[in-house]
Amino acid sequence: MSSFSNPITQQHYLELPSGMYTAAAPAKPADAKLLALNEKLLSEYGLKSEWFKSEQGLAVLAGNKQGSAPSLAMAYGGHQFANWVPLLGDGRAHMLGQLQASNGDWLDVQLKGSGQTPYSRGGDGKATLSSALREYLISEAMAGLGIPTTRSLAVIGTGETIMREQAQPGGIVARTAQSHLRIGSFQYAANSLPQDELQALADFTIKQHFPELLESPSNPYAGLIQAVAAKQATLVANWMLVGFIHGVMNTDNASVVGETIDFGPCAFMDEFHPNKVFSSIDRQGRYAWSRQASIAYWNVTRFAESLLPLLDDDKDKAVAIAEQQLKPFEGEFQNVFVNGLHQKLGITTPAEDQQEQVDGFVQDTISALTQHSIDFTLFFDRLTHVAKGENHASLLELFGDETAGQAWIKSWQGLQDHSEGAAARMRQANPALIARNHRVEEALEAAAERDDWLPFERLSQALINPYEVSDGDQDLQMPPEPEQRVTQTFCGT
Repeated sequence: MSSFSNPITQQHYLELPSGMYTAAAPAKPADAKLLALNEKLLSEYGLKSEWFKSEQGLAVLAGNKQGSAPSLAMAYGGHQFANWVPLLGDGRAHMLGQLQASNGDWLDVQLKGSGQTPYSRGGDGKATLSSALREYLISEAMAGLGIPTTRSLAVIGTGETIMREQAQPGGIVARTAQSHLRIGSFQYAANSLPQDELQALADFTIKQHFPELLESPSNPYAGLIQAVAAKQATLVANWMLVGFIHGVMNTDNASVVGETIDFGPCAFMDEFHPNKVFSSIDRQGRYAWSRQASIAYWNVTRFAESLLPLLDDDKDKAVAIAEQQLKPFEGEFQNVFVNGLHQKLGITTPAEDQQEQVDGFVQDTISALTQHSIDFTLFFDRLTHVAKGENHASLLELFGDETAGQAWIKSWQGLQDHSEGAAARMRQANPALIARNHRVEEALEAAAERDDWLPFERLSQALINPYEVSDGDQDLQMPPEPEQRVTQTFCGT
């Protein structure tokens, strides 16, 4: 393959039953322009950037030219805030196909904000440039944190004006993923397609993403439930450990391969509160920080329900099989989350006679963070510096109550791991930098409204390795001033 050849050569979703997708061509923006290209991601995939920077590459990524494979819009249903919607589908996204990384993996390439599809439900199918840039920043922030996520490959300006609450420039984000199949894909197939087509979807998913299940002596569809549940448990635990709140954990936003997908009203917490919500549409706090694990379990239960016909002809037996496969979820989540908290705090796995004391201390820490409205990321960053031997004055000031702070530090020191490398292990668990909401908004406003790309480029570069911050980027670590606070985030539509 020459460096100027289109690397998007396959369309694996054509192997699915035709009811799972519709052929759909992106809109053709008249004045497309490549605004951001993720060359680091291309390097990770072992791909050169020349094609992506070429006129041909821009034409394909903007939707102006048919690529090597037909573009599709994927069908799915879903529970949105627990309300069942039988058909949602890609209302503003087009699946261009798959490219192959140098390690042999095939990765989806999808355009988002690329125009109407048969599933648009009356919307314009477009996206604002600001929402495209937001997805780029936050998905790449997640990647920097080591959390499984869809990735942002490029942002294209369309030259169009998009009407939301006010006129805004239009944009498209080209994103990659292991898969764009969602729990809602299986719900749609179970509710709207014949059983053999549901089975074909499950077989495709196992072949592409869980081939080890083909070697299992047990029912592979039962194994698929447990595998998807485990990936969701691990993903959500890792979200919570960095203070991330997804905002719309609907079943149509839950990837079966356990990647973070869709970055509308998501946010990272500044000051900690377990019931923190940012999404403007989550008025009841369904998807608050502390509820994300229970919602993930609710979602994978819906996934299990969709596979019941493939588990056993006897419904009662099928339900019993599904329940058995879901049992490990809580243990998977607790293992990642609790061990992650211990690592963040610099506490070794407690001996049996210390378990109760450590559990109590962890709960006291959560209570202290809540009571004193302590910035989540800053707290663990400063604690890591204290573990390295630095003065604890900067940590104390976060409490706003020296007596309470001193008492907490004394308790921590009694449990702290003093072994060689302990502080380095804490750093691996405690990012110094997150995509703070006010910094994201500043970068988006500068780029989309003033064509000033320096804040966007600076922030995106800093987020590549959030565990190390250069002297020139230390201001990006700081919480917002009162007038900078972002209290609500919004869906891109």
